[in-house]
Amino acid sequence: MRTRQRHSAGQADAPIAQDPLLDRIYRARGIRSDDELDLSLERLLPFSGLLNIDKAARRLSSALHAQEKVLIVGDYDADGATATALITRAMRRYGAEDIQYLAPNRFQHGYGLSPAIVDMAIARRPDVIITVDNGISSIDGVEQARQAGIDVIITDHHLPGRQLPPANVIVNPNQPGCAFASRALAGVGVALYVMLATRAALREQEWFEKRGQEPPNLAEYLDLVALGTVADMVPLDRNNRVLVRQGINRIRAGRACPGIRALLQIAGADAARLRASDLGFTVAPRLNAAGRLDDMSIGIECLLADNEAEAFLFAQELDAMNAERKTISLAMQSEAEGIIERMRIDNAPAAYCLHQDDWHQGVIGILAGRIKDQTHRPTIAFARDGDQLKGSARSIAGFHIRDALDNIATEHPGLITRFGGHAMAAGLSLPCENLQPFTAAFTHHADTHIPPEHRARVILTDGALAFADLTLQTARKLEQAGPWGQGFPEPCFEGVFTVAERKRLGNNQEHVKALLRQDQKHIEALAFFTPESEWPEHWQTVRVVYQLSINRFRGAETLQLLARHVAEA
Repeated sequence: MRTRQRHSAGQADAPIAQDPLLDRIYRARGIRSDDELDLSLERLLPFSGLLNIDKAARRLSSALHAQEKVLIVGDYDADGATATALITRAMRRYGAEDIQYLAPNRFQHGYGLSPAIVDMAIARRPDVIITVDNGISSIDGVEQARQAGIDVIITDHHLPGRQLPPANVIVNPNQPGCAFASRALAGVGVALYVMLATRAALREQEWFEKRGQEPPNLAEYLDLVALGTVADMVPLDRNNRVLVRQGINRIRAGRACPGIRALLQIAGADAARLRASDLGFTVAPRLNAAGRLDDMSIGIECLLADNEAEAFLFAQELDAMNAERKTISLAMQSEAEGIIERMRIDNAPAAYCLHQDDWHQGVIGILAGRIKDQTHRPTIAFARDGDQLKGSARSIAGFHIRDALDNIATEHPGLITRFGGHAMAAGLSLPCENLQPFTAAFTHHADTHIPPEHRARVILTDGALAFADLTLQTARKLEQAGPWGQGFPEPCFEGVFTVAERKRLGNNQEHVKALLRQDQKHIEALAFFTPESEWPEHWQTVRVVYQLSINRFRGAETLQLLARHVAEA
């Protein structure tokens, strides 16, 4: 295990935070002034910076005036579900009498505004389709909808291909010509901005005044925005931190929608002390389980529920789905690890393409992420879908996975059926018979394009934590200093400890609980999903990369270390 301490990229003019530890942490994350720590809603970037958003607002406001039928087509993950719920709720508040949604089933319809989902949409006879968290790569589906006389508004955040779909309007901070300062917006963030612009257009048209109603306060939906943003693991730039902080504040204050409250309750999370990581590790997996095992309708209905009893029933169903998903994931991971061990007998490749015909399509993304984390190699996991293979890709720093797929598709026409995604995650499909040539092309591309400095895993830390700072007070301080997340990582430290006690936990003994000692002080540590090879029982002195955590149980609080990486010292 190699570690490297984060260092400030430049000097700030004045102290960023009065607390020396926080000052050091903020500087290492690129903060240059205390002004950047202001995460009030007044700091949110204006919607006017998004290309075409005025056109989208005008089209949606005209749909309201004419009471046209509007159909939302979302994605089958938490970002898509929260975006669908947000636009549904907002348009209903604006006065829409016929606003519906379609939740694509990944096993039947494929990704995005596919021809299959357009066939279903046409049967509902909408006047307008608005996509959320998808659509930028749906050229055939958009063309089909337009030919059927349906207007299409695309709201998305994924990277576009060389050709844009022939939609009436595209709102996407990553489309060519868009100068919006936050390209890291999640799909639900784009949805919020479109609803803000639509409200502004309706105000100009005196829509609310004529109806005798107050314009809705869209801050009511920031709980949905926070959940979708954290779940989609987009970088938490300053604008996204504003959205997440304000959404978390609403949840902590008990003002979340019933669905989010129910998901938190069933996960055993304390809403009053919610952190961004709670959204990512407890709420999002349960919501995502619907899209992984079935379709996202149950998740969306949970977020749209207006009373606690109804929301809790949906949350219970999602919790059961998530338990089933965990069982499937563990079995697939065991099989994948066996495949990798056999591959390493010859020579460990620069990237992994893993496949089993019976792997679950809805879980291959989780599998690819776990293998990528274990091996520090770009990984694609494939599952069979008829005569096609569907793949989910996860990457490492320094290797842009979507660009890699784009290059391979250009160099080898016909090898890939379709693809799309981001720098760190992507999806693709290809004919079954193309797996071997694709694997060869992908591993060769990785071997020639991953820089040497990115081939070895380096763990960035915030250095050693002074003995005096190993306290519950420090843990509380760090907990409140976020939100932490992708691109703005939660502080982690490294130190050498003596192992006083150690035991394994979990149904499959997959976790480690230890009592560590440093300078006669004992601290409890937990290491989740840690195989015996990564923390053998005979290690007596260990170097640990950890995060400070608070264990809250029956009203008591104790300091706890969450061990992210362990090595023998």
